[in-house]
Amino acid sequence: MTVSVTFVGAGDAFGSGGRFNTCIMVDGASVRFTIDFGATSLTALNQLGIEHNSIDAVLLSHMHGDHFGGLPFMLLDAMLGARRDRPLTIAGPKDVEARIMTAVDALFPGSSAMTPKFPINYVELTVGEANDILGLTVTPYAAKHTPQTDPTALRVAVDDRIVTYSGDGEWTPDLSEASRGADLFIAECYFHSRAVKGHMSYPDIQQQRDRFAAKRMILTHLGPEMLANRGSVDEQCAEDGLVITL
Repeated sequence: MTVSVTFVGAGDAFGSGGRFNTCIMVDGASVRFTIDFGATSLTALNQLGIEHNSIDAVLLSHMHGDHFGGLPFMLLDAMLGARRDRPLTIAGPKDVEARIMTAVDALFPGSSAMTPKFPINYVELTVGEANDILGLTVTPYAAKHTPQTDPTALRVAVDDRIVTYSGDGEWTPDLSEASRGADLFIAECYFHSRAVKGHMSYPDIQQQRDRFAAKRMILTHLGPEMLANRGSVDEQCAEDGLVITL
């Protein structure tokens, strides 16, 4: 049994290198989900020819716009254009439903009064515990990023594979635990040569490489400096549209 991982968007918050915001789509035997759904994700899916109605669940690492800001557009299109008729689960940090609806109201005033014709199930993920989401085992680990976003790293067991995503954040020992034994560890790496608060940079990856106990690691969320130097690093770097089979 194989699990497929598609980097719908592998960029940072600012479109560096013309890349789309974070959106990592995972296909298991019976479930299709994304990890994060940044502001440009609907456009990125359309460019790849992927119907957003085919997504069963969205798992959110934290509440920054480049990681969840595409959901208002997806939800509105699901009601008005794509006419979704199957359930959607959105799981993320505390108050995830209220925070998404606040974004919907800000971007499309008045649209929150619309009643979807498909079930939406919002789930608040409990940090440090295994959460059952449509048969997935989703374990969030606390991350060191902007506190107001309730940042987490996500470890997801899908079928007999484990995919871990660091989310945004500095290196902490929790990332070693989250990535332990994972078939794929997706690690953000914003800068190449210097440290930046709230993010990992390539020196962190080099220093902690032996503590990322995953079978495979791919770097993502690259800023301009990292993009300019990605050919000189040992690790594989994600590109928009990259597909990995586990």
